[in-house]
Amino acid sequence: MSVFSLQIITPEKVFFDEQVQRVIVRTTEGDVGILAKHERYVATLPSGPIKITMPDGSERIAALSGGAIKVSPAQTAILSNAVEWAEDIDIDWAKRSEEDARRRLENSKTAQEQQYADLKLKRAVNRLRVSSMKE
Repeated sequence: MSVFSLQIITPEKVFFDEQVQRVIVRTTEGDVGILAKHERYVATLPSGPIKITMPDGSERIAALSGGAIKVSPAQTAILSNAVEWAEDIDIDWAKRSEEDARRRLENSKTAQEQQYADLKLKRAVNRLRVSSMKE
């Protein structure tokens, strides 16, 4: 199977920059699979899993915390607020984050506080879901 370049960039660093066979990522319109020579494509990414198939056929799964994807026939770039490999997720911390976000959501007094708490909750729930997907 053909390979293509995948770059995942966060505000802090280049998280991933390698050749891959396939990427499956959740967009606001649903899950999308990207292969080599894919048509040009741009989409918004909510919090969700990303599954990467490496050239040797092995798979890596990460938790993506929102962003955007830009695809061209030769390469794919993902810009994300945060990304974490499934095996690196601290489950206890993610559970505490979920509880904290739920409390913030219940106690939010403004629309801005509610939106912030909702984003934190989605990120925590995504991290917990992705941590259970590791092989």
